[in-house]
Amino acid sequence: METRGARGAVWVAALLVGSAGAPAAADDAGRGAIDAADAGRRVAALADDALEGREAGSRGGRAAGAYVVEELRTLGLEPAGDGGTYFQPFDGMRNILALLPGRDPARAGEVVVVGAHYDHVGYGTAATSYGPLGVIHNGADDNASGVAGILEIAEALVGIAPRPRRPVLLALWDGEEKGLLGSRHFLAHAPESLRGKRAVFSVNLDMIGRLRGDRVEVFGGRSATGLRRLLVDANRPVGLELDFDWDIVDDSDHHPFLAASVPTLMLHTGLHDEYHRPADDAHLVNAEGIAAVSRLALETILAVADHDGTLPGFRDACRGESNRLREEVEQPVPVDPAAPRPRWGMSTRGDPGDPAAPVVVRVVPDTPLAAAGLIPGDRILGIDGVAVADHASMLRRMASARGRVTLQVERRGRTLDLVATALPENGGE
Repeated sequence: METRGARGAVWVAALLVGSAGAPAAADDAGRGAIDAADAGRRVAALADDALEGREAGSRGGRAAGAYVVEELRTLGLEPAGDGGTYFQPFDGMRNILALLPGRDPARAGEVVVVGAHYDHVGYGTAATSYGPLGVIHNGADDNASGVAGILEIAEALVGIAPRPRRPVLLALWDGEEKGLLGSRHFLAHAPESLRGKRAVFSVNLDMIGRLRGDRVEVFGGRSATGLRRLLVDANRPVGLELDFDWDIVDDSDHHPFLAASVPTLMLHTGLHDEYHRPADDAHLVNAEGIAAVSRLALETILAVADHDGTLPGFRDACRGESNRLREEVEQPVPVDPAAPRPRWGMSTRGDPGDPAAPVVVRVVPDTPLAAAGLIPGDRILGIDGVAVADHASMLRRMASARGRVTLQVERRGRTLDLVATALPENGGE
């Protein structure tokens, strides 16, 4: 990672319905290819002293690129760089691009990109390192971990049949540590093999090697309506804790895609004391965590790439949103002990970026939903197995519900069912 300087609801509902049978329910062999031991082996190879910290344009960086290309060639993926190669050269550096063609000719121009930068900072400089300088910075987490994740995903994709409808581009960016140069070059100068195609969605993996407490930071989740619901559904078989960050910062290769108005997600397991220091070595990496985050990314990619309808466009409003706005949207409302006790016991607030996931802002004690375990901050995804379309329709359904109700709830990226029995008296929501 670089040093820091209503249509949507319908689309999501279609993805939720369609993902159960496509494409890997027909073939789980691909999913099983993601392996922690393989991920650890790949991190160790990329974070070896022999590569001298993989500085972009250096001999170590070129050696790292040769290693990655050999892995992709072994998997049988098509080269998608310049001149029939895997490389896209620029300014003495090289992106690495490989393509998994889609199965639907009508979607051949809609490319889903999954990327990670493979360069690091070499021996470090005052601008790129927190020191000491002049010592190899191996960058095991930053970002050998993300590259290992891409290679695990690539191995999974080639084993899944049928292939997804849309093509998937595996991209390893160079020059990220010098200012996101590789991803910016790619977006400005598409290689010949991708002319006439456009990126419709992207996922970026940066520093996924230090999973702690199952917590994954998610960036870009507001860049298209319904992405939170999409990612939560992809997380069901994985079970990670998702921390959605609303800030948009130009600190990794997701940012050029957002600037180009491409809906984009970035997964990240957080900073640590070894960040941009020589101590970021392979023995500190959580290989099981890399495998888990890679599975989450794979499920997300498959859901989008195999969707048989129109994908949502970029949501411009995300550019003006931040964690400060998130706090306002999710701010709990105090309980008034003098107010009448409502029949169900919750108050909710709509979220324009995630209309199909209203947020709970108040839970009244001694009410059915309090007894069921609902807490402020939960998101309501469904009622009695039927997905929520938006806040207003959720309110209507709760008002008309009688007797017993089951809410499908998202809590920090994980889903759970909460069962409540209504109070006999009429009341609020």
